[in-house]
Amino acid sequence: MDAVVERMALQAAALLRGCERIAVICLLRRGAPLAERITTLMVERHGMAPPLRLDIKVKRYADDLALLHPETQLLEDPAHAALDLQGRSVLVVDDVLYTGHSLLRVLGYLSRWSPAEVRVAVLADRGVLRLPLRADVVGLRLDVAPTDVIECNVPPYEPSWRIELLQPERGAGAEG
Repeated sequence: MDAVVERMALQAAALLRGCERIAVICLLRRGAPLAERITTLMVERHGMAPPLRLDIKVKRYADDLALLHPETQLLEDPAHAALDLQGRSVLVVDDVLYTGHSLLRVLGYLSRWSPAEVRVAVLADRGVLRLPLRADVVGLRLDVAPTDVIECNVPPYEPSWRIELLQPERGAGAEG
């Protein structure tokens, strides 16, 4: 998994090369450590200036993909009221890209600040988008059955970087 994250950082750095004002924004919770790792690698290995880092709380699905919020929940941080993303190149980072509804909600939220561009990086793309969106940086694309669950294990929430395929209808799990 370290090689996957390093490749993501390389791809993100290539997309953002030459941009002077960059913001890396993660979708909490597991997007935060992934965004930190990608940001650290972009700075340390690819010579980029440290970007602005922000976290956004977004929730739509439970871990088992049960729908929790039909209208994707985005909790605005009062500290974002004075946020200046105008003209910035933004990299939005999340662990899993599922249907695209959460991502669409975040893009709508960020659009109010008129960023110069918005790029998306995800550790795993399930390949089941329902909206005309895509990720610019994808760690792994995993085309799985609709009932299967992709679970990204991300330190510090889990002991190591790992992607698990959970198959609740079959009662089995496989690591990737």
